[in-house]
Amino acid sequence: MRRSVFVAVSIALAALGIGTIRAGAKNPRVVDEQKAQSAEVKIDNFSFGSPELTVSVGTTVTWTNRDDIPHTVTSSDDPKVFKSKVLDTDEKFSFTFTKAGTYPYFCSIHPKMTAKVIVQ
Repeated sequence: MRRSVFVAVSIALAALGIGTIRAGAKNPRVVDEQKAQSAEVKIDNFSFGSPELTVSVGTTVTWTNRDDIPHTVTSSDDPKVFKSKVLDTDEKFSFTFTKAGTYPYFCSIHPKMTAKVIVQ
């Protein structure tokens, strides 16, 4: 009788341990969804790295100035949906897109620099 109780308790503890280990493992689907929630655009050589970027609603886009001169990231919409400060080399600006739509933008210092974010 003692042996069967010991075996039953051991099996129960082992099952709990395995459940705890599995609960601590990251769900690959959740990790993929988290990755899909951010995107990067590099600014270099007087251009935005992605002239057209398509993202999901809720995605945070981060622009990084890799150029040696200052740039901005300014929404073309009126009123402005987003507007960065002047970004020096290696400075970043982030914006989270919460609504579907097309968001054209430009550099207010160099207006010929244009691009857009498409949010689906």
